[in-house]
Amino acid sequence: MNKIVKVLLRILLSLILLVGMLWLYLNFDPNQIVVDVSDLDPISSMDINQKLSTKTKSEYKNIIIKNGQFYAPDGRSLFLRGINLGGSTKVPFSPNMGSHVKEDFFDGVNVSFVGRPFPLKDADEHFSRLKTWGFNFIRFLVTWEAIEHEGPGIYDEAYLNYVKAVIQKAAEYNINVFIDPHQDLWSRFSGGDGAPLWTFEVAGFNVENFKETDAAFVHNTHGDPYPKMVWFSNYFKLATATMFTLFYAGNDFAPNLKVNDSISIQDFLQSHYINAMVHLAEKLKDLPNVVGFELMNEPSSGYVGIEDLSKPFETSVLGLAPTPWQGMLLGDGIPQQIKRYELGMTSLKDMGEKLINKEKKSAWLNQSGDIWKQQGVWHLDENNNPQLLKPDYFTKVGDRKIDFNADHYVPFIDKYEKAIHAIDPNWFICVDNVLFPLPHQLPDLKSLGDKNWVNGSHWYDDATLVTKNYIPWIGLLEDEIIIGKRNVRLAFEKFIGNMYKETDNHFGDNAATLLGEFGIPFDMNKGKAYKNGNFSQQIKALDRSIRLLEKNKMSYTLWNYTADNTNKRGDQWNGEDLSIFSYDQQSNPKDINSGGRALKAVIRPFPVKIAGILKQYAFDMDKGELIIKYLPDLKILNPTEIFLPDYHYENGFEVYISDGNLGYDKESNLLMVTPGNNKDEQIIVVKKKLK
Repeated sequence: MNKIVKVLLRILLSLILLVGMLWLYLNFDPNQIVVDVSDLDPISSMDINQKLSTKTKSEYKNIIIKNGQFYAPDGRSLFLRGINLGGSTKVPFSPNMGSHVKEDFFDGVNVSFVGRPFPLKDADEHFSRLKTWGFNFIRFLVTWEAIEHEGPGIYDEAYLNYVKAVIQKAAEYNINVFIDPHQDLWSRFSGGDGAPLWTFEVAGFNVENFKETDAAFVHNTHGDPYPKMVWFSNYFKLATATMFTLFYAGNDFAPNLKVNDSISIQDFLQSHYINAMVHLAEKLKDLPNVVGFELMNEPSSGYVGIEDLSKPFETSVLGLAPTPWQGMLLGDGIPQQIKRYELGMTSLKDMGEKLINKEKKSAWLNQSGDIWKQQGVWHLDENNNPQLLKPDYFTKVGDRKIDFNADHYVPFIDKYEKAIHAIDPNWFICVDNVLFPLPHQLPDLKSLGDKNWVNGSHWYDDATLVTKNYIPWIGLLEDEIIIGKRNVRLAFEKFIGNMYKETDNHFGDNAATLLGEFGIPFDMNKGKAYKNGNFSQQIKALDRSIRLLEKNKMSYTLWNYTADNTNKRGDQWNGEDLSIFSYDQQSNPKDINSGGRALKAVIRPFPVKIAGILKQYAFDMDKGELIIKYLPDLKILNPTEIFLPDYHYENGFEVYISDGNLGYDKESNLLMVTPGNNKDEQIIVVKKKLK
């Protein structure tokens, strides 16, 4: 029996050896080179990357879009590894108005966002940290409210000058920036962020009655505890749905609603939004590291496209879930029995009904009440009972069927693009698809021509995000539950990969793809990691997401970095806590990594600039093993640049390459690779073995 076991073991060892030799044969040329970090030629970073601050706008163009890819001016393709900056930009800095603060909430005039994402005096600390962690690209949040909070056409010049100064500081660290006019749920006053208070006033809303009428569920007025992820339900409530309907489709569905008795509500809102962003663009036009503008973060179609206002929304709604018509009745002071849902482990739990607005308050300033009643959507009969007259009102104009993208979204995109590109035609324009309250495909922008479009759609591991628990064998994608660790991974991988196809189909084959948002909650398991310092679950969850992006060679901007994040209040907004940094985790201010969360997954080596076509990219954070394969373009004179962070390679590294020469820029932690032929180049970097 022992002889048989020994024979089997020998056979097994032989097979392992054979497989290993086969792997080496398939993955390396016979001329493979093995190099220790100590053998690499040092290269001055100034020889490779001239500082952005030393160049003027006319001399420098950082990012070019062609053939569906991002490129550097010298022809090297780019892998953009970015971060959203920052989560608390959604709320004012002065007074410090986190979403939990009730005092002076309804004063929308006397606020300032100077200091978001952080005070200018702290910029070096934060940009130095981000650069050390490998982030060379920023989705820079601003809000319409921050620019124009005092009133229509009154711009906060101090804030605009501050934004310019912060972005100039980013240029000193060779960090490129694109501007994200951020909004969620239209505005802070409807439970999110974005638009100024006066936009509700010109539409006729009384924001102080949103709580009683369930026109919006707002943390500032509801108080603590604020149920996790309930803020999302505001997309399906009266205030947010109405404002987006007016913004995109007011001319069709509220044609009689005028501002100052002269200009339509749609034209008034759109023109002020665009003009505010143009005013910002004028401030930034000479900065070399500003590379693009986004249209609007996660826009909504409002009521447009809803087939029957009396039926529940197609998407599951957490908390109170009135139908669209019930929302209108509540806003008009008519009490309603409303369905209520709570979050279960894998689904929503039906908690029965609750009577809302017993006080019979109105969400409107005028006695005439609901504007949709004024448009003939519903009325009160002779017995004062409400009747829904036009359940499909928001699906057609006359006999013409409405298509939100074609009739409303694309015309706005066209106006916005022309206004921004009048300032700088080289900037890219980033556009999201509209998902709420109804899902829409990406808009068809081919008819508008090649305008440096970027598909900046978002993706989250929703099961982890909503439940604040990481269960690797459960996934949620487009309201579908996926069971099985492998099934979840494959479904996510396919979804992310399809983004390229969607970009090509809707924006054209020259448009590029960027995952504008993804991330994980750090307050998982009721903030257990804050008590024991163990972020292993967060590391696993974030690593899974990023590995999927690396497999798809997807450029991205991670959500998020919030400079004033705290364990108690997270990102200062609606209980969200997705920041990769917090002073509450900082134990040593002199250590640039101190305060970082789940850094094992956050900080990663990656191909920064590729002198050719990137074909494979993978990183194993446990082994510290990086694998890159690309097809060199020998016409490109500059080398491929690979970022190798000290965090993973503090004791050095070893490089295995199939062919070519290597150099190393210690100052920027960049490995330089110059191939010797135009065959597939493979590079493997591993941690240096300690003797």
